[in-house]
Amino acid sequence: MTDEMHSYEPASGHGLPHDPFNAIVGPRPIGWVSTRGADGTVNLAPYSFFNAFNYTPPIVGFASTSAKDSVRNCRETGEFVWNMTTRSLAAAMNETCATVPYGIDEFALAGLTKMDSRLVAVPRVAESPVHFECKVSEIVQLKGHAGNLAQAWLVLGEVVAIHIARHLLNDGLFDTFAAGIVLRAGGPSAYAEIRPDSRFDMRRPK
Repeated sequence: MTDEMHSYEPASGHGLPHDPFNAIVGPRPIGWVSTRGADGTVNLAPYSFFNAFNYTPPIVGFASTSAKDSVRNCRETGEFVWNMTTRSLAAAMNETCATVPYGIDEFALAGLTKMDSRLVAVPRVAESPVHFECKVSEIVQLKGHAGNLAQAWLVLGEVVAIHIARHLLNDGLFDTFAAGIVLRAGGPSAYAEIRPDSRFDMRRPK
């Protein structure tokens, strides 16, 4: 059995062409996060370490593997917006991955339109069909089991307003499979789209 498994301890390296960790935990939702700094600077960046963590109150979070501009802005103003990435927006989302100096407008860089939010001072991506307006609840520097601090920060926020394009509401239910949601997959370039042909249904046991 051991000959059929590639086993390794992450602290000693994986011995493969590309770290498989991200590919195994996936596909992962994309945290396409817009923020605003205290000086008014707007930032838009995608994070592949993103997910929902609670129903009531609704809480989402993204992790940054360094103290990037999004973390800085969240510290300064305590707000962010999550914008859904769809297949039609994948190329624009990828443009916002670019490493550019603080103050460069990624909305303009990717040809995207700013839309005012209702309860936060952070703009939404107008082209995106779903937005979560969020108020920061915690910013946590991550650490290993021995207590050693990682150069990574988890930003958690309560979702205080949600906006959904009406064409994605089918009899009051959000149509996940019609939205064309894009997820991050493995390796340096792989993504996946949620499509109707990938759907299957199961009911929870009573």
